[in-house]
This record gives sequence, C-alpha cells and structure tokens, in this order.
Amino acid sequence: MNCEKFRVMPGRKIKLANCDPSFTGNFKSKEEAQDKLSADIRKLASLQDVLYAQKTYALLLIFQAMDAAGKDGIIKHIMSGINPQGCQVFSFKAPSQEELDHDYLWRHMKALPERGRIGIFNRSYYEEVLIVKVHPEILHGQRIPPDKKNHQDIWKHRYEDINCVERYLARNGTLLLKFFLHISKKEQKARFLERINQPEKNWKFELGDLKERGLWKNYMQAYEDMLNATSSKWAPWYVIPADRKWFARAAVADIISDKLKSLNLRYPEVTAAHKKELLRAKKILEAED
Repeated sequence: MNCEKFRVMPGRKIKLANCDPSFTGNFKSKEEAQDKLSADIRKLASLQDVLYAQKTYALLLIFQAMDAAGKDGIIKHIMSGINPQGCQVFSFKAPSQEELDHDYLWRHMKALPERGRIGIFNRSYYEEVLIVKVHPEILHGQRIPPDKKNHQDIWKHRYEDINCVERYLARNGTLLLKFFLHISKKEQKARFLERINQPEKNWKFELGDLKERGLWKNYMQAYEDMLNATSSKWAPWYVIPADRKWFARAAVADIISDKLKSLNLRYPEVTAAHKKELLRAKKILEAED
C-alpha cells in the first residue's frame, strides 16, 4: 500500500474538500484489507519488541478527528498485538484546574513516551488550535496574559510553538506520526444514528456532539489551517480516509510499521564481559541439584 499519498507535504497547501473520505485504494474487499492489517499487526509486535529492548527511540502517535471518526477503534485494533509494557495511551479531555495553572503544552509534555516506548495521544495539544480556535471564548479561562490572549497572531504563534517543540523532540529521538482521520459529514451522521439506535452504543453519544457538528465548516477550516501549518519533515501529518473503518485501520498500521522498519532497529549487542557473565551464570544454574 502506498500511503505517502496521504502525507501532507510541507510547503504544499491542501484542501480537505479535495481529499476523498471514502477512498479505499486498491483493496477489492474488506477481507483483503483485514489480511493486510493482521500482517502489519504481527510486524508491529516484532518491531516494538526491538524498540523496547534498544531504548534509543520513542514513538509518539497523535490522532485527531471529528467525533465518530474511529480513533478509539484504530487504537484498539492496531495496538492489539503490542506488549502493554511498551505502550501507553492518553486521552486528553478538558483541562483540570491544575493544568490550567500551567501553559497549554504542560500536561502533554508530562505524558510523552520514554525511550523504547510507544505513546499514543487520543486527541492532543492540537486541540489548542482546533476546538479553542472554533470556540475562542475558551481562551478566557486559560489564564494567559491579556496581551498574549488578545494578540491577533495567537494562532500563528501556537503553530510556531508546536513546530519548535516537535522539532526538539525529533532531534532527541522521539519519532512523531500524526493522523487526521478524515470522515465525511454524511458518514458521521450515519454513525451518530447508529449510536442512538443501538442501546449498547448509547453511552457513546452526547447532545453536545450535535452542537459541534453544527460547526462543521469552522472545524474543517481549522483542521486545514493546522495541517498546512504544522506538517513537517520531522513530524508529518497524514490525512487518512476514514469513511471505511477497515481501510483507515489498514492505512495507519501500514504507515506505523513502515516508519519503525525504516529505523533498522537492532537488539542491543552483548559485550564480551556480559557474555562471560552469562556463561558463569549458566554453569551455576546447571550445577544446581
């Protein structure tokens, strides 16, 4: 699968209206895509084992999307074969009082993965240039200095801050892959109705979801601005067609496994001194009754 077509290239402006949310590539069936996904999950499990042992790199996966685009399902399916010890997932909701006492990136920096681990942000600091941009009144509760809060370039400054932080992370061994799950308004409606009509899915739906749906155009513009301003060589954005869950899962798994494979990860080399220790330990164990 060639997923580079989904990458937002730095310096090139994209229009989400030109990105087809129902695209399914060369897959002829859902089953074919699931076979590819299963193969990539096995590959990811093997690569993650080496990543964890090597403890040189960390991998940060960021997922952003409109409601019902399938973030939870992608995380659940793709990470199903991963060793839980080497993976951590954070879902960021509205900030707490303690978090509001710090800058907007503070709570996310605390959750960064350590070397050898895969970190997953289910929503992230990008909410600060998405929902906050669509609802600028949120800024008034962030306790930032008035001259900064009301500055006409506040969004430009936030894009710059995020780019600088991500470049710093990349330079220090954290690989960043960012996914925007691109769902159509029509498909979101269908999934909302499914959540309402099926009792076991009622808990997934809140009336506030309709309010945000009513601001669809505003959100699409905010996403476009974000993608064009913050997709970089060191922290690329991928616009993943998400109307077909099975395709979105296969595409994301393919991108992650290819990225890890490109690192040429190796298990740590055992020194001569360590080998001697192993032989000594072997003799001791074999001599036991």
